[in-house]
Amino acid sequence: MVKMGTFFGMSLGAFIFWQTMDKVHVWIALHQDEKKEKMEKEAAIRRMREELYQQQRERDSLA
Repeated sequence: MVKMGTFFGMSLGAFIFWQTMDKVHVWIALHQDEKKEKMEKEAAIRRMREELYQQQRERDSLA
């Protein structure tokens, strides 16, 4: 009876552990995706600013 209870307890513990690890991995992946999207948006903003600065410089040099 003790062996069966121990087996059941360990099986339940392993199941809970794997489910938790799965959720942690999903959370990490989502966090990395959000970070990647944020960096891409910031890079796009930097490119747009640089283009606007270039256009402004060209207008100033023509005037």
